[in-house]
Amino acid sequence: MSAESLTTIMNKMLKLHKSLYELTVKKTEIVKKGDTAALDQLLKDEQAHVAAINKLEQERNAVSSTISPTASLQEIAEANPAVKGQLLQVKEELLHVIADIKERNELNQQLIHQSLQFINFSKSLVMPQEKEFNYGPPAGKKAKPGQSTGMFNSKA
Repeated sequence: MSAESLTTIMNKMLKLHKSLYELTVKKTEIVKKGDTAALDQLLKDEQAHVAAINKLEQERNAVSSTISPTASLQEIAEANPAVKGQLLQVKEELLHVIADIKERNELNQQLIHQSLQFINFSKSLVMPQEKEFNYGPPAGKKAKPGQSTGMFNSKA
C-alpha cells in the first residue's frame, strides 16, 4: 500500500462527508416543516453514510499502519513529497467539512429540542395535569392524627 492509495481513500471520505453535510442541511428544513416521514427516511440515509464512512476509516487505518505503524498523517505526507500537497489539502477540507457537520447537527438538535418543548407545552394546555395523584382523604377533609381513614386496620 502506498500514500497514493491513502489519498484515494481520503478523497472518498471527503466526498461522503460532503454528502453527509448536505443531508444535515436537508434535515434542518425537514425539522422546520415537521415532516416526520421525510425525517425518518433521511435518518436512514444518514446511517448508511455513517456506515460507509466507518468502513473507509477502517481502510484508512489499515493503509496508514501498512505505510508506517506509528506515523501520523502529517508524517506520512512529509515522507511522500509526490502526494504531500494533495494529502494535506484533503485533510484540511475534511476537517472543515466535519466542523460544518458538527455545527449543523448542534443546530438541528436545538430545533428538535424546541419542537419537543412546544409539543409538551401544547399538550399541557389541552390536557392539564391533576395536582395530586396519590390516594388520600377527600378534598377539603383532613385526616386527624391517629385516626385511620382507610378500610383496613393497619395494626392487625
